Amino acid sequence: MIRRTTWLTLYLLLAMAVLARPAFAMHIAEGFLPFNWAAFWFIVVLPFWIWGLRSLQHTVKSNPGLKMLLGLAGAYAFVLSALKIPSVTGSCSHPTGVGLGAVLFGPAAMSILGGIVLIFQALLLAHGGLSTLGANTFSMAVVGPFVAYGLYRLVRKLKGSMPLAVFLAASLGDLMTYVTTSLQLALAFPAQAGGVVASMLKFMGIFAVTQLPLAISEGFLTVIVFNLLAAYNKNELEELSILPEKTAAEGSRSRQ
Repeated sequence: MIRRTTWLTLYLLLAMAVLARPAFAMHIAEGFLPFNWAAFWFIVVLPFWIWGLRSLQHTVKSNPGLKMLLGLAGAYAFVLSALKIPSVTGSCSHPTGVGLGAVLFGPAAMSILGGIVLIFQALLLAHGGLSTLGANTFSMAVVGPFVAYGLYRLVRKLKGSMPLAVFLAASLGDLMTYVTTSLQLALAFPAQAGGVVASMLKFMGIFAVTQLPLAISEGFLTVIVFNLLAAYNKNELEELSILPEKTAAEGSRSRQ
C-alpha cells in the first residue's frame, strides 16, 4: 500500500510539472549560447555519457531488480528540476534532484539519467533546450552529481551520520549546479568591465536569493525520501552497499 501511495504521489507531481506553464528557468535556454560554446559543452560531456552508459549497463546486468529504483531516481530528478520558483529579473530557480541518484548509483549513472531528464524537459516543458543540452547536462548532470557523491562519501568516511551525508550531498550538489551554470554564462558573455569574474558574480547574485533556500529545502526533502527508501526498499539499498547487509547472526536475532 505504501509503495502504491509513493508512486501515485510521484505521478501527480509529474502531471503538475507537465501541465505547468513554460517559463524561462536556470537551465540555459534554447539558442542562448553562441554556437562555439554550445558545441564545446557537448564535447566536454561526451566522455561522461559514454562512462554513464557503461555504468548503467553494469548496474542493470549485475542487479536487474534495481531497474525500478533507477526509474525512481530519474523521476525524482525530473519532478524536482521541473518545479520552477520565480526568481528576479523575470527568471526562475528550481531544485535539481540529482543528489539522490548520485548517492544511490554514483555520478556516472546520473550523467545519463540527468541528460534524459533534460531532453524531456526541453521537448515537453520548453525548459532548457536541445542546442544547450551539453551545457545543461554538464552543470546539472555532471558537476552536481560529482559534488553530491564526493561529499556523501567524504562524510561517511569521516563517520558522519547517513542523514547528514545525504543532506549535504543534495543541497551542495544543487548549489554547485548553479555556480557552474553561472560560470558557463560568464564565459560566453563576459562583462565589459571585470570580464568573466564580474559576469559570473552577477549571474550568481541573480539566483542566490532563491537558490540558497531551495538547496536547503532539497536537502531536507532528499533525506525524507532516502529514509523512506531505507525503510521500504532495504534490500535494494543493501545490494547497492548503501546500507550494510545483515549477517546471519543478526538475521537470526531479528526473527526471535
